Amino acid sequence: MLQISDKGKAIPASPIRKLVPYADKAKQKGIQVFHLNIGQPDIQTPEIALEVVRRMQLSVIEYTASAGNYSLRTKLAGYYQKLGIPITEQEILITTGGSEAILFAFMSTLNEGDEIIIPEPFYANYAAFAVMTGAKIKAVTAKIENNFALPPISEFEKLITPKTKGIVIINPNNPTGYLYSKKELEALANIVKKYNLFLYSDEVYRRYCYDGLQHYSVLNLKEIEQNTILFDSMSKRYSECGIRVGAIITRNQDILSTSLKFGMARLCPPALGQIAAEASLDTTDEYFQKVYDEYIQRRNFMVEELNKIPGVICPLPKGAFYSIVRLPVDDAEKFARWLLEEFDYNGQTVMLAPASGFYHTPGLGKNEARIAYVLKISELQKAVEILSVALQTYPGRVVPETLTKS
Repeated sequence: MLQISDKGKAIPASPIRKLVPYADKAKQKGIQVFHLNIGQPDIQTPEIALEVVRRMQLSVIEYTASAGNYSLRTKLAGYYQKLGIPITEQEILITTGGSEAILFAFMSTLNEGDEIIIPEPFYANYAAFAVMTGAKIKAVTAKIENNFALPPISEFEKLITPKTKGIVIINPNNPTGYLYSKKELEALANIVKKYNLFLYSDEVYRRYCYDGLQHYSVLNLKEIEQNTILFDSMSKRYSECGIRVGAIITRNQDILSTSLKFGMARLCPPALGQIAAEASLDTTDEYFQKVYDEYIQRRNFMVEELNKIPGVICPLPKGAFYSIVRLPVDDAEKFARWLLEEFDYNGQTVMLAPASGFYHTPGLGKNEARIAYVLKISELQKAVEILSVALQTYPGRVVPETLTKS
């Protein structure tokens, strides 16, 4: 009998999309589903990008350079230079979305059996990319009681072995919304230097940091310039997830040249997406201020209202547009499925992303879910009300006092 590959079997299903068939069935029954499971903003894409797309008059949609359009790389380098990060176009490789950036960087730096350390919970796709490259994840656990702050550096050092190749961070974090401080990053830089490790930093959400807090990039860290690899993406910054344009940014030319070899799998990044991405880099501060204000309102509303529900714990995210929420349920995945299969409130229900899929350690996150506050407040209001009613009637509900003690 023909068999699927071992890697194919080992790759975990996406916690963000695995319940989609149940959501589809609910919709077929006429139930409206509020999607809190996926980071698909409803914010309008910058008009400057949309206008460029509308005016395209190409007679042939050609291949682009494998490293991405020179004009886009130059403009993206200028974007970083304005942030005080001296990067040139020669230190940028355009990729098909941020996910490809991660995969290419892993494939360029990790061998079968190598180990990488990641604070959990983390963006679930990293687990899949580790399987693809044959690398092993060692997780240090960030805790909801501490708002998912960076675990003590001593916890990282305990996991370092001769096979340890690097540390991965997501800043601001998806799925927790935590923003690492300059002090925390400098502490990581010290052990990166001490053990000569790679430091992979996913900074896709860097534009959305709240409450006066400032984002600090690993590219600003000193004495580890050859160790740092940054992942970027246009998707969330400009609310244009469908253009599939990301980037690897590093001063390590060996990583870029090797990643370019793996680029043979896709020949070049999306031609049309790059045109939209290049135009997006001219987006005004006025646009970002409006988007920032909108996300702040959504975040504050969601956190305040969720914490009013008995047994629910929702930390205040410092960045991005996600939070991990603890729920008074026996199993968040069962609850999420029940919401779609068996429950509705006035013909409406909610879709969540079970948090266990964002943890690497078995058993963690069982009563937690990731919530993306990417909907309008009017829709968030309905979603929270639905969630509140559902938690009162769910058969596997846990008494809040019991949850707190555990």
